[in-house]
Parts: sequence; C-alpha cells; structure tokens
Amino acid sequence: MISLGLIPLFPLLGCIILGAIAIISSGSKKGPAEGFVGTLAVLFPALSFAGVALLSLNMPEGGVRETLCNWIDIPMFRVDIGFLFDGLSRIMLLFVTGIGSLIALYSIGYMHGDRGFARYFAYINLFLFSMIVLVLSDNLLLTFLGWEGVGLCSYLLIGFWNKDIKNCHAANKAFIVNRVGDIGFLLGMLCLVTIGGSAILNYDVLTNFISMVISGNHVDLVIPVLSIAGILFFIGCTGKSAQIPLLTWLPDAMAGPTPVSALIHAATMVTSGVYLLARLGSMFALLPVVLDIIVVVGMLTAFWAAVAGLFQNDIKKVLAYSTISQLGYMFMASGVCAFDASIFHVFTHAFFKAALFLGAGAVIHALSGEQDMRKMGGLLKKTPVTACVMIFAFLAIVGFPGFSGFWSKDLILEKIFMSGTMGQAVYVVGLITAVITAVYMGRLIILTFFGSYRGSKESEEHIHEAPAVMLIPMVILAFGAVFAGYLWADSIGIKFFAETLAPVVGAAQAYNTPAVLLT
Repeated sequence: MISLGLIPLFPLLGCIILGAIAIISSGSKKGPAEGFVGTLAVLFPALSFAGVALLSLNMPEGGVRETLCNWIDIPMFRVDIGFLFDGLSRIMLLFVTGIGSLIALYSIGYMHGDRGFARYFAYINLFLFSMIVLVLSDNLLLTFLGWEGVGLCSYLLIGFWNKDIKNCHAANKAFIVNRVGDIGFLLGMLCLVTIGGSAILNYDVLTNFISMVISGNHVDLVIPVLSIAGILFFIGCTGKSAQIPLLTWLPDAMAGPTPVSALIHAATMVTSGVYLLARLGSMFALLPVVLDIIVVVGMLTAFWAAVAGLFQNDIKKVLAYSTISQLGYMFMASGVCAFDASIFHVFTHAFFKAALFLGAGAVIHALSGEQDMRKMGGLLKKTPVTACVMIFAFLAIVGFPGFSGFWSKDLILEKIFMSGTMGQAVYVVGLITAVITAVYMGRLIILTFFGSYRGSKESEEHIHEAPAVMLIPMVILAFGAVFAGYLWADSIGIKFFAETLAPVVGAAQAYNTPAVLLT
C-alpha cells in the first residue's frame, strides 16, 4: 500500500517545478514549451488520482491512518501532521484528483498562447495540493491549513489576468469575504480546545469524545460550548460554500479563466464547507438548534440563488448562481443529518457542473471571448459536441430521470421530507427551487444553442468547435453527469456510496435521535 503522503506530494512537486519554469521563462519573449508544461501540469494530478484509486481498491475496513511527523509540540498543545483515508475522504479525493486532472488537460487548449501559461498551471497544482490536504488531514488544524490554501489559490486564479482592474477587485472580494468565514473556523477550534485540549482537534478523538459525553450523561455541561463551536464552524462553511450572507464573492469569481471557475465550483473550494459539515457530523448531530439554522440558511440560499439565476445574461454568471443554489440543497441535507445525501450530491454535482463550465468555456472560446447569451444562438450546428455535453449536464442538474442529479437531488428531498413537519415545509421550497432551476438552465441552453445566431456576421464566420484536448475532458465529464448517480442506485444493486459512507455518517445519524438528545 502506498503512503498517504504521496497523494498531496505529487501536485506540490508539480507546483514547485512549474513555478520554477514560470520564473525562469518570465524574461523570455518566447516563453516555455507549452507541450512540456502541459504534460507536467496533467501528470502530477493524474499521479495523485492513481494513488487514490489504488488506495480505494485496497482500503481496509475503518480506513487508513498515517502520522507523518509532529507539527506543533509546546506545553499543553500538540498537533501532528497526519492523514486519514476513510470512506468520506475516499469519495472526495476521487473527484478532486480525477476532475482536477481533466480540468488541467482542458486548460492546455483553453490557455494556449497565454503569457502566464506555466504560472497558471503552477497555481492549479497548488490549488489541488491545498484541497487534498484539506480533505486528507486527520485533524482540524491541518484541515485549516488546506482551507486557507484553497482561499489563497482562489485569490491568485480569480485575479490571474491582473491587468484588468475588475479582475483584481473580484479576487480581493473573494479573499476578504472568505476571511470572515475563516475567523469562524478558527474560533470554533478554540472553543473545542477549551473543553478537550489540543487532542480534541483530531477527528477520531473528537468522535470518541462525543460518544463519551453521551454515555456519561454530561450533555448539559458540554452542549453549550459545542453549540457555540458548531455555529462558528457553520459560519466558516458559509464562507467557503457561498451561503447567505457570505455568497457575494462567488458570482464575481467568474472574472478568472473559465477552467478556474470549473475547478472552484466543481472539484475544490466551494465543496469544502459541505465536506466539513459531514466530517463534523457527529458533533452537529447533538446540536438541533444549529441544524435548524443550517437547514433554513440552505433553503433560503437555494431559492434566492435560483431566482437570481433567472435574470442573468452572462453564461458564467448563470452557472455561478446555479452552484450557489445547488450548495443550498447540500446544506439543507446536512441540516437534517443526511450527510450521506449531501456528499452524494457533491459527487454528482462535480461532474455535471464541471461539464457545464467547461462547455461554457468552449462556447466562449468559439466566440472569441463573448459571454453574453443574448449574442449567441444557433451553436448546436456549429459546435455539436459542446452542445451535447451541455445538454446532458443540463438534464443532470435539473434532475431528469436516469441522470446523476436525479438520484442525488431526489435523495436529498426524500431525506428532508422524512425529517418532520419543518422538513416538509423545506421540501416544498426545494421542489419550487428545482422547477426554477429547470427554467433558468433551460433558458441558458435555448439562448446558447438554439434559434439563429444573434452576434455579428464577422464573428459568426470564426465560430469553431473546441480542439480535442478540450473536448475529451468534456465528454468524460458528460459521461459522469449521466451515470455517476448509479453508484447509489439500489434498484440495480449498486451501493457504492451507501456502503462507503455508512461508517462515517452512521454515527452522526445515530446520535441525531430524540432519545440521545434528551439524555
């Protein structure tokens, strides 16, 4: 079995090597060879994906734990650099590294000819390294290091084309808004340390601590502190996952290159808040008031973002608001302790949202940078592969029967409906939001691919399908948008998600019962 430390090491090496190439070639008029840089850019994330796949095939029951070294060792405070590979981290890492590799491959074609070609891929590899550390770490402090890393990388990539002042403002906004949430994360850790010392920052220790609290009848003594910590962690999650009120940064993040938008929305940053809720599920399960807040915020965010999506004309802005809305569904599921459903939707969403963003990038590439859907139309004939990819992804996000989004979104709505009277009210809002989603996404597809072309005749002559290096990742993602949901489809005997997540989320669901809460 390979060492867990190799999984984040590969993209870190990629960042260092590509960063060195970018620095060395910065004074050259010609720039580095794009073929060589592109190969390295894809190779390192792909090696991480291969490592995750190998570990997944041989993962023992209970997962794999590995402590690399001691990180902080001072009186009354000790934290190690350790990794945890269990059912939750396995699912997250499979799509983080897999889809991250596909986005890197797509970027070779999209960023062709850009002066910052090597620098861009150095940032991409650093982004993936940070996300892997966030997901793979076995303690909250190391998770926070990855958490801050993805925030830094989003700043660098959103403002990548920094000669445009608007891009710089968008990057600053993303960085500052996320710092508000990050303060909540940091204070949440401090709350936990006050009741359990530094050891409680380890996820296994925290889970055991929750079990001891329940069995020892000390709920009344600990719940107030845990409630404060839970609210603070939730604030941190709202920042990264763009929930009310910390959501304004995500639509503006469209200033970066389109593959960056795909990476942020599908494979890395915005999913980290949902991941943290699931990882701390055993704690949140004891906090019904906090769970109610999560449900309400998720519901309001999902509905508001869907309505906002109706009035957008920028193709990337429509997709940005759709991401916020879908994250709202994930938070609603987390608020009823259906962490398995929320992570399942994270997984399916990664495929169809990456396909949508890369498809949008292909459209923008074909139209020489045009993003206004009112100036598009009739592209089905001129870019048929891109059109098919986006139509398949559209069917997935609206929950068309048989597509991946149908399975995950339906599971979320089912769990919400079964959670009680409040859940049934939230269920109705979820259904209305799903209808609105179909409307604004249908509008995007119709304005972009059907009817007659509404741009200039000169631009129409240059419309072309994307090159193969961009189309191949799109087709693979479209395949996932169709079939990823069957990994949970009990009706055909496949229970990959249910069996993988059961040991991780089962405890949280067991704690979230009236008998336990009244102990």
